Amino acid sequence: MSIFFYDQWYDVLNNFSANAVELDGVLYPTSEHAYQAAKCTDPEGKKEIIGAKSPLLAKEVSNKKYAASKDPNWNNVKLNTMEHILRAKLKQHQEVHDALIKSGDEEIAEDSPVNNFWGRGKDGTGENQLGELWMKIRSEL
Repeated sequence: MSIFFYDQWYDVLNNFSANAVELDGVLYPTSEHAYQAAKCTDPEGKKEIIGAKSPLLAKEVSNKKYAASKDPNWNNVKLNTMEHILRAKLKQHQEVHDALIKSGDEEIAEDSPVNNFWGRGKDGTGENQLGELWMKIRSEL
């Protein structure tokens, strides 16, 4: 059995969940805001991404308006960046910790039909890197 992010009990594992994350003295409304801001090299772009009214808007601003400001080394650092964000989210929110414990030894899956890297993709054969990171972190609890 797999545990999907969009299940009521595990929604806190989703980067769009309403769990603010503080990193290096900056408060991000969600882990998605933190991730999108991390890949932007433009200081004004970072501010706009952090101030976006939703995680979806943060992603859109990052990927459209500031696409040219993406860290040229991003593909080499994105997994470590995401892991850093997830660890902060876990440390700062008891409900995230509780969800990971409750998940037991089950596979944790980002059941995204559109993302083959972070999620399982449309046909379920994606890399599920977000789920893999959560399972790595869970194994250390």
